Amino acid sequence: MTRRSFRALFADRRAGHAVEFGLIALPLMMLALGTIEFGRLIWTREALQMTATQGARCMGVLATSCSDAASTPPTNTISYIESVASGWGITLTSSNLTLTANATTGACSGLSQTVSQVSISYTFTTAVPGLLTMLSGGEALTAQACFPNQS
Repeated sequence: MTRRSFRALFADRRAGHAVEFGLIALPLMMLALGTIEFGRLIWTREALQMTATQGARCMGVLATSCSDAASTPPTNTISYIESVASGWGITLTSSNLTLTANATTGACSGLSQTVSQVSISYTFTTAVPGLLTMLSGGEALTAQACFPNQS
């Protein structure tokens, strides 16, 4: 190559935008996906709390559609909580749930009457574990709710 062609090569700016985009694309993509995934994490935590609250209320008011506190395990209550969580797009199983019909200790301690308590444990998994290594192993989420038992 001649000296003139080297000058022409260095003076050419047509590919500059492509190089700049290549340098910025990955950090921008990580920022966008990270924001979405942390939003999903917070949304999932709120959905679990609402599910626990609805389950405890249903157990406490002894609604026939979902409360069978006398049976062990309370299959109607478990089914109800699983269906509420499914409405939020979360899959729960009975192993994720701890139900106490007449709780006096734990998260419900200090109340003057017996309460129904629902505790949910769930592991949030990210959709992009390769980019978000801090969430790649799953984040343990818990939710607890209490509701006074009706007589």
